Amino acid sequence: MSQTRVRIDVIERAVALACRAPSVHNSQPWRWVLEGADLRLFAATSRTVPFTDISGREAMMSCGAVLDHLRVAMAAAGWDASVERFPNPNSLDHLASIHFGPREFVTTADRDRADAILRRRTDRLPFAAPSGWEAFEPVLRSTVDNSVATLSVIADDARRRLAEASRLTEATRRYDATYHAELAWWTADLTHSEGIPRTALVSKGEAERVDIEREFPHLQRDEARRPGIQHDEAKILVLSTDSDDQKQALGCGEVLSTVLLECTMAQMATCTLTHMIEVEASRDIARELSGTAGLPQVLIRVGTAPQAEEIPPPTPRRAVREVLEIRE
Repeated sequence: MSQTRVRIDVIERAVALACRAPSVHNSQPWRWVLEGADLRLFAATSRTVPFTDISGREAMMSCGAVLDHLRVAMAAAGWDASVERFPNPNSLDHLASIHFGPREFVTTADRDRADAILRRRTDRLPFAAPSGWEAFEPVLRSTVDNSVATLSVIADDARRRLAEASRLTEATRRYDATYHAELAWWTADLTHSEGIPRTALVSKGEAERVDIEREFPHLQRDEARRPGIQHDEAKILVLSTDSDDQKQALGCGEVLSTVLLECTMAQMATCTLTHMIEVEASRDIARELSGTAGLPQVLIRVGTAPQAEEIPPPTPRRAVREVLEIRE
């Protein structure tokens, strides 16, 4: 692809859209640098959540998700993105350099995928079973690059054991004061640009109907939402890689972005889960139940949410001027 300089306003809009990508505790651990025709993605190491994401893999997956979201945003704007990952072996925080060339045409699918970025959200309430899953699953699998990450679907009859592993994870960290302090900080509504807002949390009664979840601080509500869904009926997906190195974690994040956007375009609700990957005992169970030899990196609940319900406001994001540096 020949390297072409894209107008700054186009880059700014694409970065703003890309930064709607999910990240661990909405920490947004990334920064961008535009210099000439070269857009670079860096890990923002000062924005890690060290007591939740001890290994740093979740931050790297977050950066992979924002990288793929950027590619999607630029495609809808009429540009192909050529990505060079880890271009500088002496600077491992430099995750990618992206160069652009004009697309011959923008498809309806390109636009739909970019629109899905704005519609996608992490939904922690219980789901009904995903409608039309049997027809959708092979379509979803066709979008996943198996050389980067493996997609598995947990069998329904293994759900109870996976739920037990989820509870084991929470029990293991019950007395970890630093972990709970970190959760409290990221859910405290102290800022308007980061963290998990109270509107994105669930009440204790709502959480009791979801058997596989991270235990966040509970929201106080007088009336439970989705009373017609007595227990979560979501499908549980697992993305696994061959190793835990940075390159594979980044690639897994890119695949995660693809999966989430495909599900959103299919009118399915999603919730990304990483708490079970943070504790080896529960991660081993997830690996066994996934039926693959790979290392689980992230789980995803996929289901159906009522269409008529009130949708919470979007979770906050940092302004473009905070995440994008422009060097003339």
